Amino acid sequence: MLKHFRMLADYNRWANVQVYNAAADLSDAEFNENRGAFFGSLHGTLNHLLIADRLWMHRFNGAGEVPASLDVVLHYDLEGLHAAREAEDRNIIAWVETLDADALAADITYTSILRPGAITVPLHVAVSHMFNHHTHHRGQCHMILTSMGKPSLVLDLLHFLRSEGRHWM
Repeated sequence: MLKHFRMLADYNRWANVQVYNAAADLSDAEFNENRGAFFGSLHGTLNHLLIADRLWMHRFNGAGEVPASLDVVLHYDLEGLHAAREAEDRNIIAWVETLDADALAADITYTSILRPGAITVPLHVAVSHMFNHHTHHRGQCHMILTSMGKPSLVLDLLHFLRSEGRHWM
């Protein structure tokens, strides 16, 4: 599982690069246009992913600020959001490198922003959720981009593993 989560952290970084590169080709109006995704625009969706990662990383290691809600705006511009995303991806990769089998098997208890009360799950389940959550919302980013007539992104894990991620095979 350790190698798998390290691979997912690297894949997550790579996939985020693909989405942010595509976002760089948008006008500010396109980047902020509500396209019907859960968080509306590409900006809203990418902002939400950063919020969620900060929440999970705080739950995992106690570091960083905890956003007050799932839709607070952390950065209004693509450049600020992109810089914060790159830093968070480095943070995730570094944290995953510290894990061992015992840590992954141990329980984590946290409180959700959405539901009061303690939630306890094995750490490996919470880490799996964090990476799956990214995949879910990156799919929405893909939908937003293609609905604007932009090129389809190739975000498949296997594509990553056949290109930049060959060392994981």
